[in-house]
Amino acid sequence: MARHLKIAAAQLGPLHRADTRASATKRLVGLIREAHAMGAKFVVFPELAFTTFFPRWWMEDAADVDRRFFEKTMPSAETQPLFDEAKKLGIGFCVGYAELIEEHGRTRHFNTSILVGPDGAIVGKYRKIHLPGHAEHKPQAAFQHLEKKYFEVGDLGFRVWNYLGTITGMLICNDRRWPEAFRVLALQGAEIVALGFNTPTENLHYPEPPALRVHHHLIMAQAMAFQNATWLVETAKCGYEDGFRMFGHSVIVAPSGEIAVKSQTEEDEVICFNCDIDLAANLKQTMFNFAAHRRPEHYRMIVDRVGAEVTPANK
Repeated sequence: MARHLKIAAAQLGPLHRADTRASATKRLVGLIREAHAMGAKFVVFPELAFTTFFPRWWMEDAADVDRRFFEKTMPSAETQPLFDEAKKLGIGFCVGYAELIEEHGRTRHFNTSILVGPDGAIVGKYRKIHLPGHAEHKPQAAFQHLEKKYFEVGDLGFRVWNYLGTITGMLICNDRRWPEAFRVLALQGAEIVALGFNTPTENLHYPEPPALRVHHHLIMAQAMAFQNATWLVETAKCGYEDGFRMFGHSVIVAPSGEIAVKSQTEEDEVICFNCDIDLAANLKQTMFNFAAHRRPEHYRMIVDRVGAEVTPANK
């Protein structure tokens, strides 16, 4: 008998700099109630779901940044209502936030997501590995993308968890552009990948039409789901945050590479699909039977080399 899990992507519209964590949590609670009404058992929220996308600003008061945007504990008094509501409804969820920890005498900062069970307990944690943007100040830019300033590269690796009768992994935003991340999860048997994102409509580094950015977002989601024979849930925080636009297009993609459902707005919106977890069984045993077809002895360069280098032609 096929396994099914009804999954929701709970998209958030803009969270402004003046918005409080308490007000953000209230919106997340409303979305999880809406997902429950649709029959969802697992809800995927966006990256940095409790605050605005603060890396767009250069800020020099580190203590103020820590206080306003980072979480020292999860849940905290302000975010606890989301955990309480999920437990009451018996729903699991994945949510992203800015994490601050004290470790070995120093303060560390990560762009983090957690997997929470229907009992309200944290099952797993992932810290974003592929940090985009820059660390230096660019005062002439219309906006900045300073994740490399505010966060460290994640140190927990790419992991999966036995979760709601499935094998589930987590990624965050820019990770979706790197096939290595998905493949490492797939090599551990991932059946679901949960991913939250905040993606500007404009490209900071070079001119790119907004429609092309969305096109790349969608084809990446479809390719990664198919090539790794996994369900992929990508959830946006989007709309005009303090005048800076981020696109929506939250999607749930089947292992076939087909978009099962997609959001229609740049506001708070829940999309939901009853996912056949075993849909990819044939793919995992045939076209993407890794044990039968992968040739890692020829992939050494992927881990030995970071940047591209021109290889002299064979003579």
